[in-house]
Amino acid sequence: MKVMFPEKKSIVQDYELDERLLKMAAVIDEFEGYAHPHAVRLAVLGDAVAEKFSLAPKDRMFIRQAALVHDIGEVMMNREYIKSSRSLTDAERLDLMRHPVIGEQEAAKRGLSRAVQLLVRWHHEWWNGNGYPDTLERYDIPLGARILRVVDTYSALTDTRPYKTAVTVPEARQYLQQWAGLEFDPEVVRVFLGLAGIKELEAFTAAGPIPAEQRDETLIYQEQ
Repeated sequence: MKVMFPEKKSIVQDYELDERLLKMAAVIDEFEGYAHPHAVRLAVLGDAVAEKFSLAPKDRMFIRQAALVHDIGEVMMNREYIKSSRSLTDAERLDLMRHPVIGEQEAAKRGLSRAVQLLVRWHHEWWNGNGYPDTLERYDIPLGARILRVVDTYSALTDTRPYKTAVTVPEARQYLQQWAGLEFDPEVVRVFLGLAGIKELEAFTAAGPIPAEQRDETLIYQEQ
């Protein structure tokens, strides 16, 4: 299975992504109740931002791989409240904050690199240190994780889930701007909002729901 990552000036570079990770991503998206493919969208947008920062090809690959499995910890926790249409209780929110650490462990079990494992662990860290699980701040958070925090939030805001409807793109952009310097690295926000052709970048991820043939739960639950 191939995923196309459009580049600037209409140049298209074809990255062969691990089919196993793409199928895992589809299972995770289905579990979380996204109306459209979420993890692949993160991989596309994260790669576009990483390219603007002139990251090395290997580092861009790590970001794409981490994007595809960033919420595998939620699937392994298998909590009913994750699929619920109601707001979470305080206890449930605390419980859910364990998912990046569990995700790191699951990434390790599946042979993903230490770099990918740590991106999964730190994709909820905040620029001001109020994130989790390790309350890292500013440049202690790897750039790849800071990129994932921005594109994950944007993607989640602009998609529908059981407990929320999508916000508009202008509303999502405004949210990123308001929280730059708090939740988000201001420079990553600036670069992301300056991307040209985001709709074109995301075009191939717009279909939904996720086809059954792209899901394989044995890759999640039996690959231990």
